[in-house]
Amino acid sequence: MGAPYPPIEPYDHGLLDVGDGNLVYWETCGNPDGKPAVVVHGGPGSGCSANPRKNFDPERYRTILFDQRGCGRSLPHASDPATDMSVNTTEHLIGDMEKLREHLGVERWLLYGGSWGVTLALAYAQRFPERVSEMVLISLSTTRRRELDWLYGGVKRFFPEAFERFRDAVPEADRDGNLMAAYARLMEDPDPEVRAKAAQEWCLWEDTVLSLEPNGSMSPFVGRPSDSTLALVRIITHYYSNAGWLEEDVLIREAHRLKGIPGVLIHGRQDLSCPVETAHALAANWPDAELHVVDAAGHLGGGDTSKHLFAALDRFATT
Repeated sequence: MGAPYPPIEPYDHGLLDVGDGNLVYWETCGNPDGKPAVVVHGGPGSGCSANPRKNFDPERYRTILFDQRGCGRSLPHASDPATDMSVNTTEHLIGDMEKLREHLGVERWLLYGGSWGVTLALAYAQRFPERVSEMVLISLSTTRRRELDWLYGGVKRFFPEAFERFRDAVPEADRDGNLMAAYARLMEDPDPEVRAKAAQEWCLWEDTVLSLEPNGSMSPFVGRPSDSTLALVRIITHYYSNAGWLEEDVLIREAHRLKGIPGVLIHGRQDLSCPVETAHALAANWPDAELHVVDAAGHLGGGDTSKHLFAALDRFATT
């Protein structure tokens, strides 16, 4: 997606001690006195990038970005097999966001997220609705079992050859079971070659599912630095094999808790990773949400996705 604002650098950054031996990297950009907005990155485990900085008017927004536990510039890094994943769960990340808000002296902030970032933003907002001013969510996922079963199973009907490779990369005894859990076990293997191979195969499958996208990079997963890839796949398989430790449908069922919080939901109709039914169900249960389904876009967005995004951020900048 294009952006209307030039690249900017953070005016402040740091590492926040959130407990359990974890330091979470954060940065702030734009106007220190502007409207607070926090970017909740996807993955889980992808880390934040500089790109979202360009989506916010630097004169009107105080934009906050952070790397979730174990990825990006946060420490310890999940690419290190010694890093304890038992203290890296959705509940921990919700607590980290609240600690970061308090650390930065923010009363209320706009939540902006995509894909897994939608799941975490919704979980945080339903826990702390009084701390959220608005939400702008793209390529919606709520990490339900039905969504994960589709992404790592059902969608194989479009890519049967690639799915066979993805399935056959795990031990034969695991091929008819939970592939997410099987990959999670491979990512804990003491042999670095086993971990590297599993990470590569996981990323190839993710890119295959995105390969029919009308816009965006052909290989957003493959091609990352090796440590980033190892952390991403270790974290994502850890989270998804546990369905984010979330009760099935809870984020949709409890969306009524967001009453009074304006939300803009933007979703590509051609999103094979996260079918549009999730965005539709969420909008139906969130009294103050508006849903924009973009016919010519998929998970990676496109021109019309950007138009809805920038219109929402422009509107909310003055509220």
